[in-house]
Amino acid sequence: MVAVAAFSFMSIFITNKLMQGTGNYAPINGLNLYYEVYGTGMPLVLVHGGGSTINTSFANIIPLLANHRQVIALETQSHGRTFDIDREFTFEQDADDMAELLNHLQIARADFMGFSNGGTVCLQMAIRHPQMVNKLIPASACYSRAGMPAGFWEGMQHATLDNMPQPLKDPYLQVNPNPEGLLAMFNRDKNRMLTFKDISDEDLKTITAPTLVINAYNDIILPEHALALARMLPNAQLAILPGGHGDYIGEICTPTPQSKLPAITAGLIDEFLKD
Repeated sequence: MVAVAAFSFMSIFITNKLMQGTGNYAPINGLNLYYEVYGTGMPLVLVHGGGSTINTSFANIIPLLANHRQVIALETQSHGRTFDIDREFTFEQDADDMAELLNHLQIARADFMGFSNGGTVCLQMAIRHPQMVNKLIPASACYSRAGMPAGFWEGMQHATLDNMPQPLKDPYLQVNPNPEGLLAMFNRDKNRMLTFKDISDEDLKTITAPTLVINAYNDIILPEHALALARMLPNAQLAILPGGHGDYIGEICTPTPQSKLPAITAGLIDEFLKD
């Protein structure tokens, strides 16, 4: 069970409610990077969790968020429709790819929200490219190995593709019907977690953008970890929501696909971003 939970972190039912977006590819740092655009207004960039796609992380909340802004959701290296290439696979590299995507789109500044591993990418975005970050929403984001529950890292060491939740495998294969690609993604995500090094307090304290830290009470990320992050950042607020990892955005592995939590979360995000 620990191994299953461990890989679920790196990642409901995919509804038909996802509004029609524009799917595109951009040549980014050697990648053919896939992204989708919804709505109009101030850009909000969404970064999915590990082992995930745009839909598996955000299908249930994009329609709510895109009512008031332009949502740009991307699939990072080795995930979904962005195929793997032979290069370094780090949170820092994902952040650099995201910055280059904005340059490609001629967007100088945006808001950023990342879920799970995507939240860690967004922290790196704010550290490495602060001039591009208007507001920041790290959701269930890990910045320190101490933020995971007992047994997480041991479980990750022994995790195999069999431990990856089927609701994450199937959508990957729907958009990229390549079992070898699925295994490569799993191994990439697993190795990145096993070699993860804490983000230093010094680097975190350089993040001056207004930040809303979001976490679930029964998350894979300990709520105490989210509280410590919010207190460390110079200009942060904290929201602890009911449920488990990703329940508050309607992520695909949630056991309560009809929950009203995504609507509550979208309301909090709207309130945070509206000024």
